[in-house]
This record gives sequence, C-alpha cells and structure tokens, in this order.
Amino acid sequence: MAFEADPYQYPAAGPERSRRLFVYNGGFLTQRRVRRILQLSGHSLRIGLPGPDDAVAVWGNSPTAHRGLAVAAKRGVPVIRVEDAWLRSLHPGRAGEPPLGLLIDSRGAHFDPAQPSDLEELLAHHPLDNTALLDRARGGMAQMAEAHLTKYAGFDLGTPAPEPGYVLVIDQTRGDASVTASGADRARFLEMLVFAQEEHPGARVIIKSHPETVRGYRAGHFGSEDTNDRITLRTDPISPLALFEGAVGVYTVSSQMGFEAIFAGHRPRVFGQPFYAGWGLTEDEFPVQRRQRRLSRAQLFAAAMILYPTWYDPYRDRLGSFETALAALTAQARAWREDHPGWDAWGMRLWKRRPLQQFFGASTPLRFRKGPAEAPKPPRRAMVWASKAETAPQGALRVEDGFLRSRGLGAELVPPLSLVCDDLGIYYDPQGPSRLEKWIEKRAELRPDQLARARALIDRLTGAGLSKYNLGGAAPDLPTGRRILVPGQVEDDASILTGTDTVRSNAALLAAARAANPDAVILYKPHPDVEAGLRKGATDAGDADLILHHADPMALLGRVDAVWTMTSLLGFEALLRRVPVVTLGAPFYAGWGLTEDRGDVPPRRRAQPTLEGLVHATLIDYPRYRDPVSGLPCPVEVVVERLASGSLPRAGLGNRLLSKLQGVFASQSHLWRR
Repeated sequence: MAFEADPYQYPAAGPERSRRLFVYNGGFLTQRRVRRILQLSGHSLRIGLPGPDDAVAVWGNSPTAHRGLAVAAKRGVPVIRVEDAWLRSLHPGRAGEPPLGLLIDSRGAHFDPAQPSDLEELLAHHPLDNTALLDRARGGMAQMAEAHLTKYAGFDLGTPAPEPGYVLVIDQTRGDASVTASGADRARFLEMLVFAQEEHPGARVIIKSHPETVRGYRAGHFGSEDTNDRITLRTDPISPLALFEGAVGVYTVSSQMGFEAIFAGHRPRVFGQPFYAGWGLTEDEFPVQRRQRRLSRAQLFAAAMILYPTWYDPYRDRLGSFETALAALTAQARAWREDHPGWDAWGMRLWKRRPLQQFFGASTPLRFRKGPAEAPKPPRRAMVWASKAETAPQGALRVEDGFLRSRGLGAELVPPLSLVCDDLGIYYDPQGPSRLEKWIEKRAELRPDQLARARALIDRLTGAGLSKYNLGGAAPDLPTGRRILVPGQVEDDASILTGTDTVRSNAALLAAARAANPDAVILYKPHPDVEAGLRKGATDAGDADLILHHADPMALLGRVDAVWTMTSLLGFEALLRRVPVVTLGAPFYAGWGLTEDRGDVPPRRRAQPTLEGLVHATLIDYPRYRDPVSGLPCPVEVVVERLASGSLPRAGLGNRLLSKLQGVFASQSHLWRR
C-alpha cells in the first residue's frame, strides 16, 4: 500500500461532475474548507439560477435543502448532495472545526434509502475484488482501531470503560437526517431499547449519547428519564472502540457507530436503514429489499471509506487519499488528547518557549515554571526538558528534540520540526526503559500496511539525503581502502553521560576503532556543534587518517564500509542506508540485533525487530511533528517533504541574533545555557 495513494484510482460511480454548482445554503459560502474541497473537486460555486449544463448542491437533507431541490426541479438540472465524510475532525462541525473530507453524491443521500446513492451503487455493483484495494482497507481498519479514530476523535483514551458484559445502545440527535430518512422517531428508539433488554436478559444496558448532545448543540432521543438500575446513560467522551470491546451486543437506528461496530467484530442490530445495512454484516429489523449482495468487512470499508469520499490534504491544500486524511487525524488527535488537559513546563530555555507553545499549547496554553517542583493541579500535567529532569516534579513527561529536527542546528537556535515526549524515561538513557523501547518491542511484528509505510519512509529519507539537522556540506575525495566513519559527539551530551561506560570521549572512540581495524582508513567527522564552537568535544583525532570538516555525513554514508560510534544518531542513519554499525555505547538502536554491540546494552532489549520495525517505532510512533507551513500537528511524511523541498520558514531575527551571541560567549556557556 502506497502511503500517498491516488484518490481516483478507483473512480466513484455516477455521471461526470458539473463545473458550475449553484447553492442556496449559506454554509457553502461561509465554510472555507467546504468551498475549497468542492473547488478542488472541479466545482465552481455560484449563486443565482442554474443553466441547463449546471447543477444544484444541497447539504444532505438539511432544513435548507428544500430551496435547492425546488430550484433544481423547476430548472430541470441535477442535484449534488454534500455531506461531511466519516473521518471528520476532532470535534463536531458546530464547534467550528473544518472537515477532512466530503461525501459528494450525484445520485442521492447515502443515508436515505428512498433511492440508491453513489455509495449504494459502489456497494452493489463495484467488483471490490482488487487485492491492493482490500489490503488498503484492512490496513485502514487496523490503523483506525489502533489510534481510536472515529468521526469526532476529540476524546480521552484514559476515560475508563465499563465492566464488560453490557449491551450498547447508541443514541442519535433528534431531527438527524439519517434518522428521519429511516422513518424513525423517539418511539423507534424506545422500541430498540426494549429489544436490547429482551434479547439480552439480565445484561446491563449502556446508552451512548451523541457528542453533539453532550455539548448541548442538539437534543438526543434518550434522557435520564430512560435510565434505571439496569440502564445507564453514558455522556462522557469515551472511545467508541473501548465501548465495543466490552459489549455483548450493539443496537442502533442509523448511527455511524453502527458502521464502526462492524469493524470491531460486531454484527449490530439495526432499527433503521443506514447505508451499511443489507450487505450481510448487520441484523436488520427493516431490510432494504433491493440490497441483496453479501460483502466482507474489508469490501464495505473499501467502498465507504476509500472509494466514496473526497478526502482533503490540509498540509498541501489539495485532494488526498484516505490514508492522507487518516494520518492527519491521527496526528491531530494525538496532540489534542495529550495537550488539552494543559501542561506546566520546567527546564525550558527562553528561546525554546515559543516553539514549545506551538507544539503543546494549541488547545490549552503551556505555563512555564521556574519555582519549586510542585506537581500541577489536575488535570494539568508536568513536562520537563529531559536534561533538566531534576527541576520538575517526579513523573514529569520528558521532552527532547526529535530525530528529524530541522535544517540547521539546535545550538544555533533553529526551532524544531519534531519533538519526542516520553512518559517512562528518555530514549538516550539506557539506565531505565523508555517509551521508545516499548514502541520498538511492539513493532517487532508489522502489519503489511505498516511495513509498506516504513519502507516508503526509508526510501524517501535516503533518496533525499535527510538527517537530523540537514546541514549539507562538501563531499570530499576519500582515500582508497576499507573506510570506517567515526562520528564525533558532544562529550558532555546526555547520551554520552548516560549511555557509555569505558569509551566516553571522541579520542577513546577513535583509539578503539583504530585498535580493532589497524589496516582500515579511519575517517573522523567532528560533531557540527563542536565544529561551530558551541559544545565540548574537540580532539586532535590523532588515530584518524582524515578529518572531514563540514562534510555532509549523508553523502559519506554511501562511501564507507562501516560506522563506529558511541551513541551518535548517525549510527541510526547509517542503518537506514544498510551500512554496518558498531556501537561502543548503548544508543536506542543498539541491542535489537541490527548492530554489532561492544558496549553494555541493557539485557531487557530482547525483541528482534526488522529495520522497518525500528524505523516505524522511531520515526512514526514515538515523535510528534508540527508542520511549519500549516501550523498543524502532522505525520512524519509532511516534515520529510518540507525538509526535502526546503520550504521552511526562516528563524526569527531575535533567534538569529541570540545564536550569534551564543557563539561569541561559547567559552562562557554557563551564561547562556541556564
């Protein structure tokens, strides 16, 4: 599965789209994202009266839809029905968030069984037998489950689920178009509740309220008057997947949660006529007789989530694939779930505070603390720059630069594009477990979609010559012979202080490499921070045959036979390029069977991931990324593209001036590294 799949590889059913689209609902004109998606889809929105070659757009079966329907009938032009796609946003549209995609249907409304829609045509007649398509569907189902994604993904994963063994009854909002189209009302919902109790005697019943009801936007069909000792109304924001896991039965009229229940392994009892009913995956109280085809879960998902919607890429302002939308919502949901309770931050230098606020303070502003390390009042939590852990309350989340950081040095105050956040330890300290270690263990086995994504990422990184800092540099002529690259490090760096034992300096590293390889050509690459005079680690490199000042390390990796390192990230970057790596410390990538380890590697590292598994854990799962162009949390692929293209905002004048002063006073680092 290609991560950036062609959204039109499998064209939707229906006639060619009309160019001019006339609208009679103000939402089409006021919602910029909706207008943009329609524009990118080939539609030019208009007001006025349509001509014979035009079409009219209406929003589902909204209260204003009759205007457009009346004009279309009078003028004899087709109707295009538009709705939000099924991975929409963190919060409901009434909260002001734009959608990640639209359902643009030339036949009818997907939720209205009165006539077939484009979606029903796909479900009824598309072959849905393409292996690549079905693999994408299976991968999509697994990714949505792992990230706990649904239409509105703004809920806490820590919300406790009820004890298993209950029946789940799903409420919907009053006046919802899918409810009305199914001929349902409160009486139907009450009937469904009775069936749930009778068909599961003795089981508890949990009613799940709709997010819009919880927020007070629209009333639901159930209330506290419908509860008793057996029936509970659940109004707190909880993951639908968490509810599905403990349910012995799922009951719905026409909710999207019924659709999602199918992919969680349920066969929901359906009391309406939603698009997902009638294909052999539901128990239907009111069957749609024309739906006779039997589909697998993967086929239903492929049609409804991949082929039917028009997905939008918020980072590149273009139409995208289902996978693009999925990755976007995954990144945004992770950021919101981690950040919305609020953070109190310790150990953050002044110049870092703006980028940190951008990363972690979008939903609830960070508070930077200098005083005593007192735990913040819940729900706020504590974070600390990893090297300053002693300044924060015990258990504070540790923050560090990510592995694809920037185009320029952190020591030169270039803001980061990625940060790692660790609730167990920190990746460079092998003295205790880190969250990265847990991710590496988890990715010892990869699904096909994960394997494909990791391989595509490796190819993109190596093809573009990307690294942590992306400084570029010269590619000098090298002596002939067996070449060993020895990357220098900052000798007071935390990874050296915590992750090495006997070899703890650049001179000692060079001596060890020379002793083990007396006939090899030893190439020494000083660390950029050391070359810039900003950090400790200078050496005369007497055991090296050649010192490579300001050379591009990525260009060097293609011309050497091995890398010897203490804990340098260059060792990981060498693995991406299939260069053998010898470690004399315990970097995060050592101990997994991918390196020759001569240092003291923790015995707890027993998993045997492939290189792709290591890459997935290290670059996809562990860090958080922020797109410098859109300002949104983003997946790693967006940052890779920005770094490769060079389309990055320049650091502010203040940071550049401070960087110059930092260099001037490097010998008095205690003045500026407080």
